[in-house]
Amino acid sequence: MQNKKLVANAEKQKRFRLKQKELGKKQVRGYVTAPAMECYAEISAKTGWTDSEVLSNALRITYAAYKCGQIKLLNEWLKDHNK
Repeated sequence: MQNKKLVANAEKQKRFRLKQKELGKKQVRGYVTAPAMECYAEISAKTGWTDSEVLSNALRITYAAYKCGQIKLLNEWLKDHNK
């Protein structure tokens, strides 16, 4: 019984991954849209950071903005600099 559940779950995950690829999304710690992938590639090219470093530093920036009470300022900057 347990083996059937594992096989069913694996098939469900495979269908999900195929659907995301068909939608033109690429997996980088999750599936992202084409514009998001362009931003990721730009950040990676400018900084030389790996996927893990990009994620870690994004979290650090967000947390620092939160601790300093600057989330609104960060959000406004991100909206103003949206491509």
